[in-house]
Amino acid sequence: MAGNFFATSQDIRLEDRHILRARLQRVDGEWVDAEINLNDHIGNDNGRFAWGSAGFADSAEDISVSVEGAGPVCVLRARLRNESGEWQDSDLNLSERMANNDGGFYWT
Repeated sequence: MAGNFFATSQDIRLEDRHILRARLQRVDGEWVDAEINLNDHIGNDNGRFAWGSAGFADSAEDISVSVEGAGPVCVLRARLRNESGEWQDSDLNLSERMANNDGGFYWT
C-alpha cells in the first residue's frame, strides 16, 4: 500500500528523538507496528532539514512530529544548530518522501 502513509496509520509518535513509530495497515487490513530511523535519512544543512543526508538529531533540540492539515501530513519540527552555532526553527513535511508499503515504512 504505497502512498501517503498517514491515511493508513495510527498512533504516530517520535521516540528517542529520531525514531518514528506507528501502527500501519497492511493490504489485507491487518494493523502492524512499524518504525523508521529518521536520522538515517534526514540531515542538518546549516540549520535546515536536508533530505538525503543523515544525523539531524545530533545538532537538534525540541524535536517533535505532528499530523496536520486536511491532507493530512506529518510534519517533523525541531530547532537545528546552524554553522554559526545559533538555533533555527525548521520543519519538514515527511509525506513528501514516506509511504506505507504493506505495513512497513518506505522511504521514496
